[in-house]
Amino acid sequence: MNTKLLLTVGAALGLLSALVSLPVRPAAHAQGYQSYGYAARDVEPPTVFQAAGPTAASIQSSVDAYRAALGGLNTTIPTEPFTSGRREISWDGGGVTDTKVDGNPLVTFQTARGALFTTPDGAGFVQATPEGLASQFNNPTYSTIFTAFSPKRLFSAIGGKITDVTFFVPGGSSAPATVNGFGSVFTDVDQPDGSGPGNKHGNRKDSTLIEYYGARGELLFSSFVPAAPGDRGLSFLGIKFPDARIARVRITSGDVAPGPDDRGRHDVVMMDDFIYGEPQQLH
Repeated sequence: MNTKLLLTVGAALGLLSALVSLPVRPAAHAQGYQSYGYAARDVEPPTVFQAAGPTAASIQSSVDAYRAALGGLNTTIPTEPFTSGRREISWDGGGVTDTKVDGNPLVTFQTARGALFTTPDGAGFVQATPEGLASQFNNPTYSTIFTAFSPKRLFSAIGGKITDVTFFVPGGSSAPATVNGFGSVFTDVDQPDGSGPGNKHGNRKDSTLIEYYGARGELLFSSFVPAAPGDRGLSFLGIKFPDARIARVRITSGDVAPGPDDRGRHDVVMMDDFIYGEPQQLH
């Protein structure tokens, strides 16, 4: 049975105040959900959590609600696979402020947290404070237009704007896995900003997108990230399915790779905390 849910853009997304997220049907920029032939019990669309605003407090309740929906935080490598709970990556390295540059793929988190990072259009990844990003990308404005949700570092692809997250069973095996949900915090998502009517007079379209794929490569769900126009704004988008069916996530951060000034037709976006369900071995 094929099912498609078409969703509309909520007018409230243009506000700088937080969009408090409750367990509801997909909304706010969500493009749709397709069941791709799953049995009737599997066609329930995901629950969407989202918020945007000028400060960390603006999105905190939404992030906390999402954490609670996924379950308790798993911080160790299990001797036997965990069957519930969540994993988080804050990029903060225990509070360090050093800039860390990694190649492509980024394998550091595959063993401990079951997540492998690759970028199809970039050369690698960086974890850095806003000041570190300014130095890494040779753009002093980055030290003031970005802010961290969890101190102190942010995350970005280098030379590209796309990040793929593929899931594995934590513990060092190469066993593919799926998760029931994935969410991310972003900083300085400016588009849409209401500039220009329709596609005229320089109107800028949504810049930041998360796509969720199943084990067969099928697109399960995709949604644009709500905007918080203005420097140092924060945004959050996360979804949760009733079961573990997400094998890969693709994140498009902004409409241009980091480097240029964040103005005009360029919306440069950085990522912060990644939150996702405990990876379950794919059978």
